[in-house]
Amino acid sequence: MSKTRAQIARKHGTAAAGIPQTTPAAPRSNGNMVLIAAAVTAVLLFGYYHLLSLGQMSQLADGLTMPDMMFGGYGAGYVADLQAAMDDDALSQLSYLHKTAGTLFPLIFGIAWLLLIQLNVDRRWLRWVLWTPPLLFAVVDLWENVAIDSLLAAGAPDGGQVALASALTVARWALLGLSCVAGLLAVLLPAGVRGKALAPPTGQDGASPESR
Repeated sequence: MSKTRAQIARKHGTAAAGIPQTTPAAPRSNGNMVLIAAAVTAVLLFGYYHLLSLGQMSQLADGLTMPDMMFGGYGAGYVADLQAAMDDDALSQLSYLHKTAGTLFPLIFGIAWLLLIQLNVDRRWLRWVLWTPPLLFAVVDLWENVAIDSLLAAGAPDGGQVALASALTVARWALLGLSCVAGLLAVLLPAGVRGKALAPPTGQDGASPESR
């Protein structure tokens, strides 16, 4: 007496019974949901921190641009002018901004970009190459916050303090740009380069050529 597919599956497995095996998509789906939430939060924080908050801080410094927004760096003359324009309350507000939005943005941005690369790149060496810019960006950004606060709090900062804070600001923006490029590469590189296996072609009956 011939056995049913269910009986064959119980004894020899679903493959022997001709029952197609499916891989649960829940983990990747959950990862995509977390990625979307983190990416949206990072974009909103970027706008709030850089475009809104730091722009408003300039109004407390006689229109001078905040150090965080000086893409090309700055020198001792700029720091002296900024210290003269900002009173203790303004300096406290800038320090508080660094400790809140200035801390949350690099952390959430880093998490979002690491997850983006994790979900789209399977080759370990390539994944680490693309992970490097966002990891460095988060570290440098947090370090820059501390360096700027220390610089402005000092009565007469020396040339080394100014040079360090300026270099961190330039590096921060450069690493942010490289992080965006790494994210694009993680999505746009060919699947073979990223180590993603291509799904086998299926015929009209839904079976792959190898299963016929």
